[in-house]
Parts: sequence; structure tokens; C-alpha cells
Amino acid sequence: MSEAEVLDVAREAIWLTLQLCTPILLVGLVVGVLIGFFQALTQIQEASLVYAPKILAVFLALLLLLPFMGALMAGFMARIAARIAGM
Repeated sequence: MSEAEVLDVAREAIWLTLQLCTPILLVGLVVGVLIGFFQALTQIQEASLVYAPKILAVFLALLLLLPFMGALMAGFMARIAARIAGM
């Protein structure tokens, strides 16, 4: 493998990581902001109030997005296997 091919595989791996992480992180961010907004409106200053809804939302997002994430990883692995077979 040449240096360009190694860099191309690394670039694809980083892009795949971003594609896999972004939806889950966005769900956590949105739920955290909504709970924070709710706490600011109601003046409930309970620090542990954020954790249960955020964990539940991230878990549900993982369940819903798991087929999409699996397809992305399977496609990446197929491309890597094709490169290995082409050597």
C-alpha cells in the first residue's frame, strides 16, 4: 500500500466515525438543552434531573439508528476487504 492509499483509508475511517457519532451526540445535546430550558423556566435546580431523560433518549436513538450504523460499518468493511483482495 502506498502512502496515499493509507491516508485515504484513514480519511474514510475518520469520516465514518463522524457519521456514526454525530446523530447520537445531537440527540444528547438536544435533550440536554430542552431539560436545561425546562429547569430554567420552572426554577428546578436538580442536577440529577438531566441524566435519566438523556440516557433514555440516547438509548432509544441507538436502537433506532443501529441498522443505519451497521450498514455504514458493513460498507466500510466491504471497501477495506476489496482493497485487501486487490493487492
